[in-house]
Amino acid sequence: MQISFVIADKVARLSLGGRFDFSAHRDFRERTEQLLQHAGVETVDIDLGAVTYLDSSALGMLLMLRDKAKAAEREIRLSNCSVPVRQVLDVANFQKLFQID
Repeated sequence: MQISFVIADKVARLSLGGRFDFSAHRDFRERTEQLLQHAGVETVDIDLGAVTYLDSSALGMLLMLRDKAKAAEREIRLSNCSVPVRQVLDVANFQKLFQID
């Protein structure tokens, strides 16, 4: 999975690409922890536009990120979801847990 980010106006936009599965666990955790510790970040926007596959371990990573963000008083937003990714998020009722744009 490809991971990149930019920070602007207190929003960190983390762009993911490719397969979002357990093989991405370490990179995803390291990047998100880095962003949550950044003093200038209030919101982390997870851009899923280039994600081609998402499995249950990815859902678990997003849930863990949500808990860490809440403890750090940060907001998590999921954005730019393709139809297949949005279907997985809908089945998992993530719209009740995250702001999804």
